[in-house]
Amino acid sequence: MALMGRRCAQMLIRHSQCFRTLTKLSNSLFPPARNPSGPSFTMHFHEFHVARDLRPYSFQFKHNFCSMHHDEGKDESSEGEESQDEVESVVLSAEGKEKEAAEIGYRVIGPLKKSDRVFKRYRPVFAVVQIGSHQFKVSNDDCIYTEKLKYCNINDKLLLNKVLLLGSKTQTIIGRPLLPDAAVHAVVEEHALDAKVIIFKKKRRKNYRRKNGHRQALTKLRITSIEGIEVPQADIKASIRKEKKKKPEKTLPHLEIPLKKDGLETLSPA
Repeated sequence: MALMGRRCAQMLIRHSQCFRTLTKLSNSLFPPARNPSGPSFTMHFHEFHVARDLRPYSFQFKHNFCSMHHDEGKDESSEGEESQDEVESVVLSAEGKEKEAAEIGYRVIGPLKKSDRVFKRYRPVFAVVQIGSHQFKVSNDDCIYTEKLKYCNINDKLLLNKVLLLGSKTQTIIGRPLLPDAAVHAVVEEHALDAKVIIFKKKRRKNYRRKNGHRQALTKLRITSIEGIEVPQADIKASIRKEKKKKPEKTLPHLEIPLKKDGLETLSPA
């Protein structure tokens, strides 16, 4: 502030000198160099030119005393919109979509038909598959939620080809890092949104606070079958027997309620 006041004082002094000497403001700011060897001469200007050159000057100083600028949020939102427009403007071909899906870890086989019998009987087998950057341990008729898979619709059949491990009661097969002959089949059941998560940012003593909400897009998959490992027939028969066995119904224990007759308490079954 002191430096600004000093500059203003200097400008006022120069204006006053111009009014006194009737010279241009440019001559007072940048005086011409004198040549001592050559002849010296002076130039006189008409009063009209002096009045035209000495018109009042206005200075505007803008300063924001708050660190919470609205322009910053607008710039961030505009950048986000531009990036979304760029992503949406890119249209991939069928081969590009298949390649991107393969990098994520799945392949779309086709829509599910009424005549398809994809849901098979439970087998005591499990697999570890990778979808994107997440790994899941799955078995028949399991349901998992992954990040939204872009190039598939509801009731589409998928082939999860990034299988890291297969296992059963008798053997375990570990990939290095993948198993080429293994595959996990699944069906897309739903595209949904996860619960809202609040993102709150704060910088103390800077009057900076941001509060945003986010709901992650998810895809629900139903595992139908696991291929690449053999299961003994004894294990299959044992699993079938367990399914056929009916669980005994839970019954409440015998209750006795006290009754009062002629001032005496007696117990009677409920």
